Amino acid sequence: MRFSGVDRTLAALACLAGLLGVALSAAAAHIPGADSLKTAAQFLLFHAPAILALIGFGAAGLARPALARAAAGLLVLGLVLFCGDLAVRTWLQHALFPMAAPTGGFALMGGWLVGMLCALVPGRHRA
Repeated sequence: MRFSGVDRTLAALACLAGLLGVALSAAAAHIPGADSLKTAAQFLLFHAPAILALIGFGAAGLARPALARAAAGLLVLGLVLFCGDLAVRTWLQHALFPMAAPTGGFALMGGWLVGMLCALVPGRHRA
């Protein structure tokens, strides 16, 4: 099993998502009415292991690496837009940019859809 530079970057971003999920969970526990932060934290914590799994599946040859990277990349992009928008709305009282959260939500759904393809399209086995 070998990780490419892209795989390592996506894995590092997944770990960053986990770290930020813990941090936002703590912040939400101490800020009254911070339901948006709680939602962002949950999304970060739920998706971080999925990104790591996708990269691992691709690196192990259990899924096509390009599909796994595409799925993981869409999940990362979706987290940045969706969770970023929720956090900015909470702390700065304005949107990250118009339609950031819905765009992020669609990217997350796209990531899961491509992840489904990873499960259905066999990986290339190395002899």
